[in-house]
Amino acid sequence: MAQNALMRAWRHRDKLREANRQTEWLSRIARNEALRECERRVPDPAEIEDEGEEDLRIDALVESSPIWTAFNSLTDEERELLPLRYEADMTQSAIADQLGIPEGTVKVRLYRAREKIRQGWEHEPQGDRCGPDG
Repeated sequence: MAQNALMRAWRHRDKLREANRQTEWLSRIARNEALRECERRVPDPAEIEDEGEEDLRIDALVESSPIWTAFNSLTDEERELLPLRYEADMTQSAIADQLGIPEGTVKVRLYRAREKIRQGWEHEPQGDRCGPDG
């Protein structure tokens, strides 16, 4: 997918209108390429089984985890900023411009959102974390 995204960006490099937004432009291309790949991999509905007890148990565990609770405690304003900052890789200044709010407001909302999620992460039981330490 990454290679396809880079090839697509190279082929369409003449369409980049603002050189200072190339990271955002490339991120969007990569995201779209990932979505295209997901669409290619969508299974036939006839092959999908009903959710079993195991799936329901996993859903219940996820929804009861402290980090999920922390994420759900974010305000709409805080939640709106996360994809712009971490998916689109926009600067705080660019986010402020796009949303028409002061940059200081963006900084405060991002800080609060990160703190809520960090607190949820810190309260997550060690055995439930992903990665080499958990």
